[in-house]
Amino acid sequence: MIEKSKTLPRSVWVGCSLTFSLIGLAVLVSLLQNARPKNSALPVISRVAEFTLTNQDSQITTLADLTNHVWIADIIFTSCAGPCPHLTLQMKSLSEHLPKSSGAKLVTLTTDPEHDTPAVLKKYGVRGNADFSRWSFLTGDKKEIIALGSGSLKLPSQPIAPADQKNAADLFIHGTLFVVVDKHAQMRAYFETDGVDWTNGVLPKILATVNELENEP
Repeated sequence: MIEKSKTLPRSVWVGCSLTFSLIGLAVLVSLLQNARPKNSALPVISRVAEFTLTNQDSQITTLADLTNHVWIADIIFTSCAGPCPHLTLQMKSLSEHLPKSSGAKLVTLTTDPEHDTPAVLKKYGVRGNADFSRWSFLTGDKKEIIALGSGSLKLPSQPIAPADQKNAADLFIHGTLFVVVDKHAQMRAYFETDGVDWTNGVLPKILATVNELENEP
């Protein structure tokens, strides 16, 4: 689901909705075009392109750091008063429910790299009791974030024009999805997290998906 700012004019929102609908259509087309790996029910939706970003400890993070791991990603910004705190709580819940034997990683991208520096992301993660050994918060060049988020991971986000912002935190509209990437840097599944039964519905499905992908060659 795309979180709608209540301050957005109807014309702006319609345009954003159309943009994100086209992104969703592209995902569905990709689902049809890409063959499933042998003995898997999960299609290859897209391949994650190379990227270079910076984590909460100011360490360079690239695709190579995640290759050979299944990973789950979302997109937020730390000053968000909308869905972001809830997304972070759900990612925390996922972290707590992953088996200790699992090598799965969690990745949170920011839509607001100008404000969300590594130090800000570190404070945000500490406040949310994030396990940094498994969970990375990434910031960096805007073009890199857009290429990874909207491009490879199909996590749409769009800034709200300054004239339409009601307050300093009214900055972006963005998706509320968790996406799952396999050990070979291929996006394999995505899950809506807003307005759903998290504990008995979405969470078990994500855990099952991670388990399936970790058992693939």
